[in-house]
Amino acid sequence: MPMTESHYYDLSLEKGLTGQQAADGAKPRTNPGAISDRDPGDENDLDAGGRAGSANPDLITSGLEKYKGPWTETQLRHLLRRTQFGVSPASMAEFHKKKMKKVVKALLNDKEDMPAPPVNQYNDDKFTDPDVPVGETWVLATKYDGMNNGRRKNSYKDWWISQMLHQGPTIREKMVLFWHNHFATETNTIDNARFCYQYNVTLRKYALGNFKDMVKAISVEPAMLRYLNGYVNTKKAPDENYGRELQELFTMGKGPGSHYTEGDVKAAARVLTGYKIDYKNFTYHFDPKSHDESDKTFSDFYKGKVIQGRQGPDGEKELDDMLDMIFDQQELSKFICRKLYRFYVYHDIDETTEREIITPLAATFRSHHYDIQPVLKELFSSAHFYDQANRGSQIKSPVDITVGLCREYGIELPSDTDLDIQYKFWQQMRNQAASMSQNIGDPPNVAGWQAYYQTPEFDKLWISSDTLPKRNQLTDRMVGGGFNNKNGAKAAIDVLAYTGTFSQPEDPNALVEEAVARILAVEVSAETKAFLKTDILLSGLSSDHYWTGAWQGLKDNPDDQSNKKIVTSKLKAFYKYLMNMPEYQLC
Repeated sequence: MPMTESHYYDLSLEKGLTGQQAADGAKPRTNPGAISDRDPGDENDLDAGGRAGSANPDLITSGLEKYKGPWTETQLRHLLRRTQFGVSPASMAEFHKKKMKKVVKALLNDKEDMPAPPVNQYNDDKFTDPDVPVGETWVLATKYDGMNNGRRKNSYKDWWISQMLHQGPTIREKMVLFWHNHFATETNTIDNARFCYQYNVTLRKYALGNFKDMVKAISVEPAMLRYLNGYVNTKKAPDENYGRELQELFTMGKGPGSHYTEGDVKAAARVLTGYKIDYKNFTYHFDPKSHDESDKTFSDFYKGKVIQGRQGPDGEKELDDMLDMIFDQQELSKFICRKLYRFYVYHDIDETTEREIITPLAATFRSHHYDIQPVLKELFSSAHFYDQANRGSQIKSPVDITVGLCREYGIELPSDTDLDIQYKFWQQMRNQAASMSQNIGDPPNVAGWQAYYQTPEFDKLWISSDTLPKRNQLTDRMVGGGFNNKNGAKAAIDVLAYTGTFSQPEDPNALVEEAVARILAVEVSAETKAFLKTDILLSGLSSDHYWTGAWQGLKDNPDDQSNKKIVTSKLKAFYKYLMNMPEYQLC
């Protein structure tokens, strides 16, 4: 009998084994980033949080050539797991009959309307916002203080979670999170809810647009000016914060081809002098009197570029000159493509991946004048993306766990007929993710969350002795009583309704097969499936007819409370067990 999750989890995610491999007594990989000489169809030969294989240095033979293999539900689910939060029934219904080309095109659609802004639902017996009526948006309010600003920041973060929960059939919400981690800011440091919201809108506007335009927009955003002290950067007292992070974190990175100098940081800071925050109109303005009008000389890395000082309002044009200089460096395109690769494919980039994937993607990026869509299109259409070793190779982020759980089970979300209930649930989901180390709106620092960049651990950092139990407690709770709210409102997994969406819920063998395919990103052994059926779903009874009769009885006589209770309890145990398996932590 397979071991329970509590017995083998430390062997799996900590030592590079899937749950089934640990249960079978397998040894940890000597090189979790490599592929063995396995049968290409052996989907069980996968590491948790790492690619399949042994010490073979020849990792993956597939490259950026168009994927020509089978296009089945397996490949579609892999694509949706990476580009959305969970694979919702709506997304499967939207895409299941479409070919890969049309699915990728739809996912990269950037024509979605901007979502309605957050509203005032924060009035209570301790505070009433005198400037914003209940149900009206606060994002245009000009007055803010300690009381309303704190509540509005929470309203903003809850609203953001709601956008993930209600995301349309595009990649935009995943891209907003990607850019939030890339151009990281913290609401507690910005400390102005309106600026925080406006920053989010900017991320949405450019999420699938032109990266160079995005960098310029970010550079003058009030939220960023405040977060990295750009608004106090003057010719008399240059502040190097943004000039440094612009190169180190936002454009050049710290890779092998990035050789900017401290002198370049200082020169960039001087270029960026004079930008102020207009608190009356909640935008920025350029103050020529605070701008350094002298020439700025950059290092040999930038070919000794001299940005000529400009006077008066023309001083603002120096930012364009500097961005032209920065974007002329090939390392920028490689740096961004590496980050996209780590976010959407796998964290380890070896020499082969750098040569065969990153370098040509970067060339595509440059040839399309730094538009994001062509890069993502090439990546998501490639044989490399669908390679067996890249499926189930990532550990889900806390947001993927919380939001994805709600979406993949089609949990009925609170309607907007009661704002208190609606926002309360969004807050509950936000707090769940925050308790697992991903507090949306407030990453730990300007570099973002460590799991997206910290070598060699990367996404393994999402899992700890503190966060793993919280993940399991969340899934158990959603299968059980869910989250209660006032007036009897509750958000939970309806195991009967969910199981009813399966093709053959009355057949325990088909039910197990389909549940594993839907819920787990990797295949499990026949022995594990047999255990799931016999010991969990059928509670040790050997006859499949037992389950078939119970399910059919539920359909024929839904008022039979005794039978309904039996079926419900077994399904709850089944789904709880599935989501407590280490494989559920993978996407």
